[in-house]
Amino acid sequence: MKKKLLYILITLIIVGIGAAVYGYSIINTGFDINKTVYIYIDENKDYNTLIGELKDSAKVESLSNFEMLSSIMGYKDNLKSGRYAVKPEMNILDLIRNLRSGNQTPLKLKFNNIRTKEDFAKRIAGQLMIKEVGLLYALNDPAIQEKYGFTNENIVAMFIPNTYEFYWDITINEFLDRMKKEYDSFWNPKRQELAKELNLTPLDVSTLASIVEEECTYADEYPIVAGLYLNRLWKGQALQADPTVKFAVGDFSLRRILNKHLEVNSPYNTYKQTGLPPGPIRIPSIKGIDSVLNYTKSDYLYMCAKEDFSGRHNFAKTFAEHQRNATKYRNALNARGIY
Repeated sequence: MKKKLLYILITLIIVGIGAAVYGYSIINTGFDINKTVYIYIDENKDYNTLIGELKDSAKVESLSNFEMLSSIMGYKDNLKSGRYAVKPEMNILDLIRNLRSGNQTPLKLKFNNIRTKEDFAKRIAGQLMIKEVGLLYALNDPAIQEKYGFTNENIVAMFIPNTYEFYWDITINEFLDRMKKEYDSFWNPKRQELAKELNLTPLDVSTLASIVEEECTYADEYPIVAGLYLNRLWKGQALQADPTVKFAVGDFSLRRILNKHLEVNSPYNTYKQTGLPPGPIRIPSIKGIDSVLNYTKSDYLYMCAKEDFSGRHNFAKTFAEHQRNATKYRNALNARGIY
């Protein structure tokens, strides 16, 4: 009897060890990768799509083991959207725990060098779960514009180009709330005071900065050009900024501004309208904004692209001097057949 009991005990121990080893082998299933990859679960929360990503991107060593464990842990019917890291040292238990709890990995969202709302919506949609058409609709929605204190013409100023940390599945409303918070933080008391000293609002500064950036190829000219435009504003002179004309006619590729372009009837045509246009002609950078706030003091009132096509400018204090510079540039255009 004792022998029989001993055999039963030994058998149970062996079975237990076998089950433990088998269970361990399942749990310890890893991923055949040598660097971190990310899997994405969107608002549709499609389990089959997740399985495809585990196979193709994460290269899970055993899909059947993953499915078995996810079923045991009650995950299959409880997917949470997000961007999840799969690291080489992880196993499927680590991943399922993260997936089940929604413990996703934030990403670094970047945007700069953007002109239009359409460009902005496309850039953001390329990095977040947000849909391009949905974001664009929101940016053009008068109620949303009013909520954040902007208009259709100047709402792009709310987005300060920088690097931000976001969760991939952030909603449009959450994204806009965060951007408004970042805008308010950027326009701290010091910047607001500098704008006030220029007799400009923060939105005015952003609008002028957008013109400065479109005008300049090289950032070291930003403060000089900003000072020139400020001189014209303070004297009540039209800005006569070519980039605003390009914006008005909807063609930034224009290499030569002709009289027909200068006659376009638009609040953005600063040859016909005095003061600033109703909003930025691009999303200005921090450097552009700070270049307006910390402009270079001078007596310059005129500027013209250099005739060497270097992308730099000749600056002038008098119209006569400007005419000489303009003639040199026109002659250079003609010599190159640019009409």
